[in-house]
Amino acid sequence: MKPFKIPESVLVVIYTPQLDVLLIERADYPGFWQSVTGSKDAVGEPLLQTALREVMEETGIAATPAQWRDWGISNVYEIYPVWRHRYAPGVTHNTEHVFGLCLPTACDVTLNPREHTAWQWLSHRAAADRCFSPSNAEAILLLPQFLG
Repeated sequence: MKPFKIPESVLVVIYTPQLDVLLIERADYPGFWQSVTGSKDAVGEPLLQTALREVMEETGIAATPAQWRDWGISNVYEIYPVWRHRYAPGVTHNTEHVFGLCLPTACDVTLNPREHTAWQWLSHRAAADRCFSPSNAEAILLLPQFLG
């Protein structure tokens, strides 16, 4: 039996200095577009390590520490009922920590086909409009504050 997911995760907004944002489409829910997300693998896993791992697993992008920024934002939200079976009984909320990953230019990505089926680069406003997750859309709209 697969262990329960830890209700602490990262949201990684991948972007360029021109404010283009990478979105990926969920394999299990076509039409659901998002930034890279993922839960800690272990209780003691540092959040930056979670972010590095998830970006590599979901996009194939290997980034250097200098390209990362912890935005200092944490969102607590109710886990969608359709995904609650992945968590221990009684767990209904997740804490999501927001990171930014600035790439010099938009690039091709290599998706994990079990998790995502398509990717696209969009302007930050178009990307925010396309996200199904309100916290993801809000994070993308904050992007101009984190440039520089």
